[in-house]
Amino acid sequence: MQLVPFSIFRHAFVRFSLPSLLAFAALLCLQPLQHALVSYEELLQLLPYTLLPIAIILGQLFNQGRTSVAALLMLIAYYIIQSELQSPLAVNQTMLTYTLLAFLLPLNILNLHLTQNRRIFSRSNITYIGFIVSQLAWGMLVVQHFKDVNLSTLWESNFFNTQPFSPLPVVIISISALACAVQASTVLKRNQSDDQALFICTLFTGITFIFFQYPLISSTAFSIASILLLLNLITCSHELAYIDQLTSIAGRRALETELKHLGRSYTIAMLDIDHFKKFNDTYGHQTGDNVLQLVASILSNHHSGAKVFRYGGEEFTILFKGKEVSECLETLESLRQEIANYPLILRLHSERPKDNVAGMENRQTSVDKKQVRITVSIGVADSYLEPKPQLVLKAADKALYDAKASGRNQVSARHKKTRL
Repeated sequence: MQLVPFSIFRHAFVRFSLPSLLAFAALLCLQPLQHALVSYEELLQLLPYTLLPIAIILGQLFNQGRTSVAALLMLIAYYIIQSELQSPLAVNQTMLTYTLLAFLLPLNILNLHLTQNRRIFSRSNITYIGFIVSQLAWGMLVVQHFKDVNLSTLWESNFFNTQPFSPLPVVIISISALACAVQASTVLKRNQSDDQALFICTLFTGITFIFFQYPLISSTAFSIASILLLLNLITCSHELAYIDQLTSIAGRRALETELKHLGRSYTIAMLDIDHFKKFNDTYGHQTGDNVLQLVASILSNHHSGAKVFRYGGEEFTILFKGKEVSECLETLESLRQEIANYPLILRLHSERPKDNVAGMENRQTSVDKKQVRITVSIGVADSYLEPKPQLVLKAADKALYDAKASGRNQVSARHKKTRL
């Protein structure tokens, strides 16, 4: 029933590729970086202690509970590395602490997908933090109990030591790589800011433990991860302000900002879904939301060069820069027809398949399901009609009412000669 806007794929790819490219660049420059960063060692070691608490606070302010808890996990892990893992790994106690931390940290970050994305002081997150504290207490007991036991044989035989490539056993490297792959696929599939935050944490903690033999690796990797977490939260705040959460296209505030920076020639179209309230009442709000997402997807995927905004409710705004009404009518008519001709197969949400493969099979064999079509009415006006963007927007809105009064499912234009 839904198309996915190309912009969503683009944003998801950026969310995946930026941390990946930085991680790859850091690995390529590991040895040269060691010499360059020695002079800034104290500053580099303090950077995660400064940036991670800021990420925790911003995550709380922006209702990004998963990001806040992930930053808290990173802060705890970094403290353990700096306080407990500065002696050689040949020391039994250090080896145990290092192995447990490298094993448990990616699993705990991955487990955050099972928690609700609420503020860090919500009941669910407080419970999860209690679970983390219990793991810390258990880990301390394990380390104290086995600190005098010679574990070198167990380490080398059962965990498949990978020296000199990495002091981390290959079993735990595999777990870390698998967790990172799951996080990456989640970013590409869902395109959520908290998914990127968890991917960042898993990726750079994995790099830290796999290449632990390099000096300053923990400070470098955790500092990069901290900066990326802050960038993620800043992007999240921008999305909350300018991106419509339901349809993933720009919202009304973004339109108002765009209207302040227009040239002399532009066209504005207002689009409204016909009889949407009746459709919503008949088939339910969830199906109504799916229709809004579908219309937004069709508008976004249309290669017209126009910018699309959700104006509010069932209304959308299409902005054509550098064009007058006559140059946009063909595109708008094409959009109207594409929406009108799109077959919607309605199913109860309880009957919906759990995965895409089953959904595709159902769509191919769902002749017995109810099929409906939606239509839209469009009003359009340009800057040759009115001198100010807000007046052009009002003119397009009046043209929209003209289209509805004339029977709906059509495009109506307000021309220069029309007196408003």
